[in-house]
Amino acid sequence: WRGREGAPYSTLVPSDEVTINYRHGLPVITLTLPTRSERCQFTVKPVVTTVGTFLQDVQREDKGIERAEVFATDGSKVSDATLMEVLLMNDFKLVINNTAYSVSPPVKDKLSSEHATEMEDIKSLVHRLFVALHVEDHQIRKERELLQKVDHLKGELLPLEQMKARIMDSADAKTSRLLWVGLALMSAQGGALAWLTWWVYSWDIMEPVTYFITYGSAMAFYAYFVLTKQDYIYPHAKDRQFLHYFHRKSKKQHFNVERYNKLKDDLAEAEESLRRLRQPLHLRLPIQEISDKD
Repeated sequence: WRGREGAPYSTLVPSDEVTINYRHGLPVITLTLPTRSERCQFTVKPVVTTVGTFLQDVQREDKGIERAEVFATDGSKVSDATLMEVLLMNDFKLVINNTAYSVSPPVKDKLSSEHATEMEDIKSLVHRLFVALHVEDHQIRKERELLQKVDHLKGELLPLEQMKARIMDSADAKTSRLLWVGLALMSAQGGALAWLTWWVYSWDIMEPVTYFITYGSAMAFYAYFVLTKQDYIYPHAKDRQFLHYFHRKSKKQHFNVERYNKLKDDLAEAEESLRRLRQPLHLRLPIQEISDKD
């Protein structure tokens, strides 16, 4: 029998010289070392160990091995980077020096229920050990990352908060002045109508004037509804005027409202994540320890 590279092999040994059995869910490869002439077992981890690693272990065990390779049944060489899990799915040939061993791995589906149960128990045990050893470290590391993110966001928000407070004070002052000006104009209008009614003209003359003033006010309120799609309610009108002054002042002061809102949302999300992370049920720590850490 020859490999793909054309190198002849003097001996083709039957498959019983190299056996594969599953012990505790892991494959154990048993073969005879050529120099020491003794049987040796190699336990491999299928999802971690590669073909190259396995062959290195064999050569390390027997220093007299000069050549160790794995070939598929069609004669093609198996790459050293191939996982043992893939190799053990089909028959293959193990070549040590000039001897080729025919290997037939057992089919996983035909493993005993006892081995399958042992494998599930091992997986469950490994999962519990990983949780016990790493969850607390993960929680602490995640908490530290969130605290650093919160501090960074607060540092970026501080100058924006100060600028926003100044702009809000200015907008609120302008809105208040506008309200007082409206009150003054309405008072002046009432006084002028009274003066014209009782001292200059009579009510018969002023009545049509007041009617058209009232009708004009109704048109103004209707125009406000057409433009804003809102009823003219004094608190709503005040808030609308406040926002108008606020955004106009923000543009003059180069205050980025979108960036400010984005930072506020990120900060709220980070603080909420930190709050949920610090819950006793997530940390699996006593409530007193949580209080001390806060």
